Amino acid sequence: MLEENTLLVREYTALGKPFLVPTPPTPLAQTPRLLCFNTVLAQQIGLNPDWWQSLAGLTVLAGSQSLPQYPAQASVYCGHQFGVFVPQLGDGRALLIAELRSGTRYRQLQLKGAGQTPFSRMGDGRAVLRSSIREYVASEAMHALGIPTTRALSLTGSADPVQRETTETAAIVCRVSQSFLRFGHFEFLPAKTGLSNCTLCWNGI
Repeated sequence: MLEENTLLVREYTALGKPFLVPTPPTPLAQTPRLLCFNTVLAQQIGLNPDWWQSLAGLTVLAGSQSLPQYPAQASVYCGHQFGVFVPQLGDGRALLIAELRSGTRYRQLQLKGAGQTPFSRMGDGRAVLRSSIREYVASEAMHALGIPTTRALSLTGSADPVQRETTETAAIVCRVSQSFLRFGHFEFLPAKTGLSNCTLCWNGI
């Protein structure tokens, strides 16, 4: 699963509740297929490409199950939506599935479209193939242009129907980043406690 010098760690998830909530992915009803896998990126972040393209790896990338050593997590944050401040938002269709460390290099892996979370509200937690292809291609194109962005490790598709403006098919993108922290993560504690600034957050509490 991992190359020799790469470790699966739980540094960010050590924060625990209320910032992170263990949330198992929701398996797709119909057989998922690995549509695209970024072998070069996998090697760069210390993953074993053969394992991740095997049936065992597909079960993780498709959200059929979490890694045994790392329960999937959904994070909470706050921020503005439709021009209004909302004190609690969160990962409505994204799950953190791994943290990787190799020396000073640290990366997080996140599934987008792996089902509902405690922060999905009325959403189904799914992503569709059309927009997932766009995200995969756009993120890798931006990286090639030297623009800092999340990377795309894999694209998984399924015949599961997902209702948007029309009925589309489901897909899951595995994204890679140094961190998926938003500014809203730092705003969450003051919003929750009624503090007027982020002093506690910036002091590491």
